[in-house]
Amino acid sequence: MPLILPGNVASAVSGAYEVANSCRFNDGDNPYMHKTPGGAGNVDTWTFSCWLKRSTISAAQRIFSQGDHSDGNPMTFLGFQSDDTLIFNNYQGSDEALVTNRLFRDVAAWYNIILRCDTTNGTAGDRYRLYINGTEETSFSTDNNPSVNADTSVNSTNKFELGSVGATTQNFDGYMAEVCLVDGSSLAPTSFGEFDEDSPTIWKPIDVSGLTFGTNGFYLDFEASDNLGNDANGGTDLTEVNLAAIDQCVDTPTNNFCTLNPLIRTPNPPAFSEGNTRYYKSSTGAGHGPHSLSTMAVASGKWYFELKSVSETSFNVGMISDNFVNADSNGNFGSSNKYVIVPDSTFGDNKTVGSTTTAISFSYSANDIFGFAYDFDNGKFYFHINGTYFDSGDPESGSTGTGSLGDIALGTYSYIPWGGAGSYNHVHDLLWNFGNPPFSISSGNADGNGYGSFEYSVPSGYFSLCTKNLAEYG
Repeated sequence: MPLILPGNVASAVSGAYEVANSCRFNDGDNPYMHKTPGGAGNVDTWTFSCWLKRSTISAAQRIFSQGDHSDGNPMTFLGFQSDDTLIFNNYQGSDEALVTNRLFRDVAAWYNIILRCDTTNGTAGDRYRLYINGTEETSFSTDNNPSVNADTSVNSTNKFELGSVGATTQNFDGYMAEVCLVDGSSLAPTSFGEFDEDSPTIWKPIDVSGLTFGTNGFYLDFEASDNLGNDANGGTDLTEVNLAAIDQCVDTPTNNFCTLNPLIRTPNPPAFSEGNTRYYKSSTGAGHGPHSLSTMAVASGKWYFELKSVSETSFNVGMISDNFVNADSNGNFGSSNKYVIVPDSTFGDNKTVGSTTTAISFSYSANDIFGFAYDFDNGKFYFHINGTYFDSGDPESGSTGTGSLGDIALGTYSYIPWGGAGSYNHVHDLLWNFGNPPFSISSGNADGNGYGSFEYSVPSGYFSLCTKNLAEYG
């Protein structure tokens, strides 16, 4: 299972163009955007491009759709199927479809998906063309080409939906960035991205603001938190449904942030939501746990993250070495190297350093924010509650380790953020902030590189878990 797989995209490199924001679509809320054009555009020639990062796999999810959404009536859509293949379907009385053999199961990576349509093209195989991370997809289980000059529902006067089909059906779950619809032109991938000159297998976005988007085209950059559906090209905005300012995110294809990893399964798994930053487990089920791992591992450097416990004061949180073994029947990952705290209102608080668990005591309540600072250069770790460090800890004390909870075994392992349920008979609702918060931040503290958004100050020299920082310090 992946720990960090930033993929064949720009999050692994630096570049001149940086994507500032994305939009988080949380499937449990049935989020989507829509608009109904005032008139028809070019239904035969158009291009759709977006960057996305999936949060849930093995579920049918639509990236966009346009049509009247009634059975048997014309509709065009692009999305994922429940087997994690990608499908483009233009139904105009019969199916004209592309279905990939490739599977899209990486929840740690950003993908750029470009779909070109030009049914006026004299070559049947060039009327629909699909590109993933700048490379044309040629392997399909279904490849039904349209007839010449065949219409689609895109740019028609029917409602366009981003992230759904029929509003509350097959809603997308994950992040989207740099969403473009170009009406009237079939554009090559080089209109939206480029391969990095130093890492030629890595595809990265370019500035698209100079494109001509046409009658019904649009460009969503998600930079207005109070109007996420704003068309940055100046056209009619899309209307947001079940999306709010908190859904504007800094997790982007040019700086990929750590999230929880639902691909590493445990018995009685929790529910993940909010772009894999919320962990929820009801009080039902036997045993302790389950616990969750995240998508990024580090072996050096200094790292900071926060966690908000919404309704539960019995949980485990910290870092675990990458030599963990599969979860047991209670959802616990075995390892001799855990560096965690366990706030537990039922059985008492404790810490685990390596394989040794020791009772400690501190005061906390639901909705408190815990901050964690891990110094893998000096082998120390610290935590605070609402900004006050336990045992007068000083994460900036270096090798002195003032108030450190203990010494971390260095030189052999990488370490992964880890945590989850404590007592099984409690509700567990944990919000993880690796710099891309799922809850409102009142102060907005970034790390020393200007990345991330935290409720409390990031200690000097510590950084959020994102690919920009990993490339420099990890």
